[in-house]
Amino acid sequence: MLTVLRNRTYRHLFTAQVVALIGTGLATVALSLLAYSIAGNNASAVLGTALAIKMIAYVTVAPVAGVLAGRVPPRTLMVGMDLTRAAVALALPFVDQVWQIYVLIFLLQAASAAFTPTFQATIPDVLPAERDYTQALSMSRMAYDFESLFSPALAALLLSVVSYNWLFAGTTAGFLASATLVVSAVLPGPKPVERGGGLYRKAAFGTRLFRATPRLRALLALDLAVAATGAIVFVDTVNVVRDHFHRPAGAVSLALGAYGVGSMLAAVLLPRLLARVSDRSVMLPAAFALPCVLAAAAAITAAPAGTGTWFALLASWALVGAAGSAVLTPGGRVIRRSAADPDLPAAFAAQFSLSHGCWLLTYPLAGWLAAGAGLPATAVVLGALALVAAVTATTLWPARDPDTLSHLHTDLPVGHPHLADAHPAGGGAWQHGHHYVIDQHHPTWPRHRPALG
Repeated sequence: MLTVLRNRTYRHLFTAQVVALIGTGLATVALSLLAYSIAGNNASAVLGTALAIKMIAYVTVAPVAGVLAGRVPPRTLMVGMDLTRAAVALALPFVDQVWQIYVLIFLLQAASAAFTPTFQATIPDVLPAERDYTQALSMSRMAYDFESLFSPALAALLLSVVSYNWLFAGTTAGFLASATLVVSAVLPGPKPVERGGGLYRKAAFGTRLFRATPRLRALLALDLAVAATGAIVFVDTVNVVRDHFHRPAGAVSLALGAYGVGSMLAAVLLPRLLARVSDRSVMLPAAFALPCVLAAAAAITAAPAGTGTWFALLASWALVGAAGSAVLTPGGRVIRRSAADPDLPAAFAAQFSLSHGCWLLTYPLAGWLAAGAGLPATAVVLGALALVAAVTATTLWPARDPDTLSHLHTDLPVGHPHLADAHPAGGGAWQHGHHYVIDQHHPTWPRHRPALG
């Protein structure tokens, strides 16, 4: 897997991603302490609102960022967003009002909503070979999991010698280092996009792409399955560990670490697996595993607490991490084969926005259900939602899903360049086949026709 790091451009981009993620992880810890110093007992409410603001920024800003990525060189856009994030992190230690936290968090997450899809859309150009790109997706998944394990430990180490405000300095340094690494990478310029229309129409294209492409509709359903299952891990683990198992605060990190380890192991194994089987054959079974694990979690949290059930919970969280990684990691491959190269920024921006919309639904659901109905009921409800999402994805994603599709054109004039290899099909229609994606010449998905050739 590490062979992709021989590519200098990708090596710099991947390192930029890692240091920016670590900086973000430090900011997460520091923000919790900042909220407590300002709001005291209301710190959890402040953090909950900040998390909602984060998701709102992701959902609303990412599609607009996809339009910018088609006009602004990727390096310029990513460096600009890194510098914006560094400036916000530098300002956070000086706030003394809750509303100031909310404003700065929105700016920080809006910049992330522009940076991340641009980064994702750039990697296919840097690593055009399918094998290399698959390895890069696994590396990216591992970077997120590594950050979730490493950043809290690093924050704890730093807090033993400095105050929490200095963690924001570490965040600033991480974003500045990321910007420096991006500047040093040689990246392609923006590809010309032929779509017309105003800003709204261009920003909405990515969403229309998902709506019109069967496998992308299925991908969105799979994102919902992961969000339904992951929400109970991220929102309710602290209550499961502290209130049900009556274990110390350090055990919360252990439970979340089990999730991260499971995700990392799956990411390591996926490149070899995806070299042998299709994305669909990996992602759908993994999605169906998620509600099964939550059914086990419901039984575990309904049973008396003990050593056996504690280790069963750790195993369950590791399985959630592994299955979630198996669903999420190949998603970039699915998007890549479903969009033309100039439309990749819009496609990744739409996926970023829509997938975080799923989390915006499941985060509060996991919290409200746990508070009102208890942990076993929460696991049952979210497991049912994950099961419905998995079944929906299976229905939407055809078992036979070739790239090359035969289709008709009835709205292009004779002699149009796109019809160079087409033949008359009667009634003024022309038929041909090629790698089919939604674009200006193909606004809808064709009815099933045998692939030509």
